[in-house]
Amino acid sequence: MMVLLPLLLAVWVSVPYGGCSLYPSCVEPPAKWCSSIESAVQCGVLKQCLESDFLRTRQTEDPVQVGLYYESLCPGCRLFLTEMLFPTYLLLNEIMSVTLVPYGNALEKPDGQKYIYECQHGKQECLGNMIETCIMNMTEMAFPIIFCMESSVDVIGSAESCLKINTPELSMDKVMSCVNGDMGMQLMHQNALKTKALNPPHQYVPWVTINGVHTDDLQTKAMSSLFTLVCSMYKGTKPPACGGTQKLHYQSYCHN
Repeated sequence: MMVLLPLLLAVWVSVPYGGCSLYPSCVEPPAKWCSSIESAVQCGVLKQCLESDFLRTRQTEDPVQVGLYYESLCPGCRLFLTEMLFPTYLLLNEIMSVTLVPYGNALEKPDGQKYIYECQHGKQECLGNMIETCIMNMTEMAFPIIFCMESSVDVIGSAESCLKINTPELSMDKVMSCVNGDMGMQLMHQNALKTKALNPPHQYVPWVTINGVHTDDLQTKAMSSLFTLVCSMYKGTKPPACGGTQKLHYQSYCHN
């Protein structure tokens, strides 16, 4: 099931109301089915894509901003990201935004004009943090890729296959050029600054902020049911997933 889950959820990112099968003319990965009218038509999901865009354009209030400060190999972080944050985003992406900051309990040390990092779970975690940070800087499809990595048995080893599923145009070589270059170091330095600027200072990871605020109550509610928390905090008209009054009437069938 864990092998199939990343692919299934990648499909749900762009097709929130489901789809039956890929059309022979569909050449885009699932997460890009709604990237253009042509792709939507070729993949047989035009109606679903248009309905999804319709819901987003009707939202007049600012989305609920969910921030996750985490570590790539932290078991609790991985569990929250894959089983709470990403599924909630799939259902409520029209009323919420997500900011991922992979750094957590790492230590940053100046080394001349550069920085070196020590991570709680060792060098592999520093590498995982850096890979995910570079991916976020290189593609808008970063969240499905990071979900794919974090839900796998081997977070780092799965990076290349997760890229191929979601963004085949972005090679692992390009990502590693960022990881091993000045860009990756500067991006990680920004993660360090964001984490150190937290008020109150983080005491553990995963550390969740809602609209830039962290309290024990918000953390508890986010960990127990982020979906309920986001729905309750959104000030605009609730989407259908929250039990709102917006209704879409259409019929969809998967014929045998």
